[in-house]
Amino acid sequence: MDLLKERILKDGRVIDGRIIKVDNFLNHQLDIDLFNEIGKEFYRRFAAKNITRILTIETSGVAIAAITAQYFHVPVVFAKKQEAGNLSPEVFASEVYSFTKDKYYKIRVDKRFIQPTDRVLIIDDFLAQGNAVCGLIDIVQAARAEVAGVGIVIEKGFQKGREKILKRAPVQIESLAIIKGFQGDKIIFENTD
Repeated sequence: MDLLKERILKDGRVIDGRIIKVDNFLNHQLDIDLFNEIGKEFYRRFAAKNITRILTIETSGVAIAAITAQYFHVPVVFAKKQEAGNLSPEVFASEVYSFTKDKYYKIRVDKRFIQPTDRVLIIDDFLAQGNAVCGLIDIVQAARAEVAGVGIVIEKGFQKGREKILKRAPVQIESLAIIKGFQGDKIIFENTD
């Protein structure tokens, strides 16, 4: 997706040769016009999959999933990272390692919100080592629903998360921008078009 790649090159910053910071348009300050284009592109790539529900993880995936859902006309469910008094004790859960925070946390989804008849599209802002998506796949599988696809805004291809996901579930993964690596502060994209 050229529009996204141009924005990454313009506003993305490489931190310590391993993290790309895009907080000025993707996961702190949000560019809603860009998100609309991202949502349209995910719809174009997954429209034939008969999606019934979109699943993401709080917090950064929620806005992207919500805007994408308007094109599919389906609900969004997000896995919660924090325990809450108002969260049902009947949950599907998985433990996930966060690459950026260097810690493990449990994610939870109320069992009422994913049914065995659902065809679930997983949406997330980043794919690095694949841990968050694998945790979400675990939840969908625990619900006996179908993972119909995985949509990623930015994939760091050099961190092999895609391979980890495909070992867990043979699923269509669509990343809108795949970063091959960094050369100093320069971002190098894979040629995917």
